[in-house]
Amino acid sequence: MKTSAAGRKLIQDFEQCRLVAYPDPGAKDGVPWTIGWGATGLGIGRGVIWTQQEADERFDLDLSKRETLLNNALVVPVTQGQFDALVSIVYNVGEGGPQKDGIIRLRSGRPSTLLRLVNAREYAAAADQFLLWVSPGSSVQAGLLRRRKAERTLFCSEGA
Repeated sequence: MKTSAAGRKLIQDFEQCRLVAYPDPGAKDGVPWTIGWGATGLGIGRGVIWTQQEADERFDLDLSKRETLLNNALVVPVTQGQFDALVSIVYNVGEGGPQKDGIIRLRSGRPSTLLRLVNAREYAAAADQFLLWVSPGSSVQAGLLRRRKAERTLFCSEGA
């Protein structure tokens, strides 16, 4: 599956394109630095500036990577709205791995409860998991809660 226009819009509405790199507002040390539509990684740090075209091209690449991760992790069919919401939360939280919990896998190597419930076709319970992926007490808590509620709403819709 590919992300629909509604899914792309949701992600971009919350990521907001910034063409000058900035430190992560939710991290104590500001790492990772972020630019464009939420891009992080090699070559992104203090003083980096992109054009709108660079930001848009990187968004398409990053979105495609998350779609592939999700398509490989899903073992059941999902609606377009469910797929879009799942791509959005993977885009924001990350896939996860040995160092950090994520949606595709936790540090333990197991899939997140959200992904396990989707793959078990327990969609109502899965929808409630979106609201658990917020950083309580952080400076970004209110924004993350708004995003998770929007993702949950999209997950519960039929989608585009």
